[in-house]
Amino acid sequence: MDSPSSKLPPLLASIHSPADVKALAPETLPELAQEIRTTLIDSLAKTGGHLAPNLGVVELSIALHRVFSTPRDKIIFDVSHQSYVHKMLTGRADKLNTIRQYQGISGFAKCSESPHDAYGAGHAGTALSAGIGMAAARDLLGDDYHVVSVVGDGAFTCGTTLEALNNLSSTTRKFILILNDNKWSIDRNVGALSRYFSSLQETDTYTLLRDRAKSFVEGIGSKLIQEQAAKLVQAARSFISPLSFFRQMGLSYYGPIDGHDVHRIERVLRLASRRNEPVVIHIITTKGKGYAPAADNPPSYHGIGQYNVKNGVPVRKGGLTYSEVFGQCVTDMAAEDPLITAITAAMPGGTKLDLFREKHPKRYFDVGIAEEHAALFACGMATQGFKPYLAVYSTFMQRCVDMIEHDAALQNLPVKFCMDRAGLSPDDGPTHHGLFDISMLRVIPNLVMMQPKDEAELCHMLNTMNGIMNHPSAIRYPRGAGEGVDIPEELQVLPIGKAELLKDGGDIALLALGNMNSLAAGVCEKLENGGISCAHLNARFIKPLDEAALAEYATRCKLIVTLEDHSICGGFGAAVMEKISELGKTTPVLRIGWPDTFVEHGSLAQLRAKYRLTIEDITADILAAYSEQDQ
Repeated sequence: MDSPSSKLPPLLASIHSPADVKALAPETLPELAQEIRTTLIDSLAKTGGHLAPNLGVVELSIALHRVFSTPRDKIIFDVSHQSYVHKMLTGRADKLNTIRQYQGISGFAKCSESPHDAYGAGHAGTALSAGIGMAAARDLLGDDYHVVSVVGDGAFTCGTTLEALNNLSSTTRKFILILNDNKWSIDRNVGALSRYFSSLQETDTYTLLRDRAKSFVEGIGSKLIQEQAAKLVQAARSFISPLSFFRQMGLSYYGPIDGHDVHRIERVLRLASRRNEPVVIHIITTKGKGYAPAADNPPSYHGIGQYNVKNGVPVRKGGLTYSEVFGQCVTDMAAEDPLITAITAAMPGGTKLDLFREKHPKRYFDVGIAEEHAALFACGMATQGFKPYLAVYSTFMQRCVDMIEHDAALQNLPVKFCMDRAGLSPDDGPTHHGLFDISMLRVIPNLVMMQPKDEAELCHMLNTMNGIMNHPSAIRYPRGAGEGVDIPEELQVLPIGKAELLKDGGDIALLALGNMNSLAAGVCEKLENGGISCAHLNARFIKPLDEAALAEYATRCKLIVTLEDHSICGGFGAAVMEKISELGKTTPVLRIGWPDTFVEHGSLAQLRAKYRLTIEDITADILAAYSEQDQ
C-alpha cells in the first residue's frame, strides 16, 4: 500500500518543514499553491472541514513560511480554522487525510500537536491579544523573535480584537498584524467596520502617494522644510484616505495588497520584518479561491461535511437537523407574532436564521462576531416589549454568561437564548463542544432552562419560551440530524418544570435529558430484560427541576440515574443530586455524562465508545451501582 505522502503532488510531497519552503525557487511558488489547493479540495471532500477559508490563505501561508522561521517565530491564526495550509507546510501534509478524524490532526491550531502551532484556539478574537502577550513576554526576556497575528476582517467586529488593537502600540514595538480581508467571516460581514475595510480596498492611490511623498521629503535639504513638508503630507494622507483609524492606533500600514500574489506578499513581509514598530499589512483575498463552488458560495463551504468534488454538492446524511427545525419553527412563529425578532452573531447559515432573514428581514439582526453585544442588544430590545430569540452555538454563548446573569436575569428580561451545537460537536473537538453551558447557566436565578428530546419537542419548547415574558429562558439542542420526528402542526405550551414520564418502574429511575433519551430507552429495555423494574423520565427542564417527580422516585426507587450530553461536573446530574438532598432524600444518584476533561475530536460513535456512553456500557455501570444497594 502506498504511504499517504506518496499520494501528494511532487512539490508538496517534498516539503517536510518550513526550511523546504524557503529552499524552493521563487518561480515554483504558484505551482505549489495550485498543488495545495488541489490537495485541500480532494482531501476535505472525504473528511469535511473548513474548505473556503483555507483556499483563501494559500499564498499568504506560503509567504509567511518563506519569511519567518517557526517555531522560533510565532504565527498565530485567529480562530485558526484557516491553519490547514500552515499545517501542510510544517510537516503535516501527509496527515491531512486524517484531519478532524479520531486520533488524527485537529481542524484548528493545537500546541500539543506541533511546536509550529504557537497558540491553539477555535474562537474568534483571540490572535491579537495572545500575540501581544507573546510579544510583551519576548521583550521582557530580551529576545527578538517575530510575532505575527493573522486576523480576518470579520474578527475585527469582535470586542477582544478592538481592545487588543487599542493596547498594541503602547505594549510592544516589534509586531506584525496581518488583516486578511475577504469580506466574510462565516457569512458576509456586516456593520461599519466591514464597510470601512471595504473602503480600504480602494486606496492603492494612497500607497503610491505615500511612496512618492516620502522620496520628495527626503530629497529636501533643509531640516525645517522637511518637517513642515512631512506635516503637509500627513494632513493630505488623512484627507485622501480612511487610514487614520490605524494611524491613531499608532500602527504603520501597508496595503491593500493582492493576497494571491505570493511574491508581493513575501516582499512586504520582509520589509515589515525589518521595522521596529507595530505594522499592519492589509491583504485582499478571495474566500474559496480556486474552487468555483466555494468561491461562489463561501458561507456553505466555510465548514462543510463530505461533498462531491466534481460539483461541490454536499453528501447529505439523515433528515432535518435541529438547526433547520429551529430556524423553520421560529420563522413560522414570527409569522403569527410580530413581536418576535431573531438575532445572530455572524452565523445565519449555521443557526439557520437565514430562513428567518428571508421571511422577516426587518426583524432579523446580524451583529457580526460580537456575542456579548448580541446578548445586550437582545436585552435592550426586550425592554421595549419584543421577544428576541438569540441563536448562538453553545461554545460561543459562553461569552454571554455575564450578560445573561447581569442584564437579562437580574432585570427579568424575556430574552430567549437558543444554544445550537449543545453537547458534543464531534469532529470539531474541544474548542467547539458545548459541554459546559448547563454548569455555567443553571446557577443564575430567574432563568428557565430546557432541552428537547426530539424535533417536535424543540418546537413545543420554542413556543413555550415565547410565552415566558417575566424571565429569560434558554434552550440547548444538539448538532446534526434529529430523531426523524415530524414538525408538529399545532404547538403546545409545556408546563414549566414538569418532566415527561415515558415509562414507569419501581427499582431504578432514569432521568434523561434531551438527546440522551434514545440511549435511556435502550438501557431501560436491557434492565427490564434482566428483571429490574425501570422508570424512564424525559427531564425536559434543567431549571426548574421537577421536584414532585424527584421526590416520588427518590422514595420509590433504590437508584436514580441521570443521563446528559454535558460534563458531569456541575451539570444536570449535579443539579438533581442537590435537589434530592434538599428534599431530605438519601437515594444515591449515578451521573452518566462526559467526564471532567476536554474531550478530543472524533465521530460520535467513537467518542461515546471511548467514554463509556454506549447502551451496553451505561447498562453495565448501572447494574454495578444497583448491586451495591442490595449488599
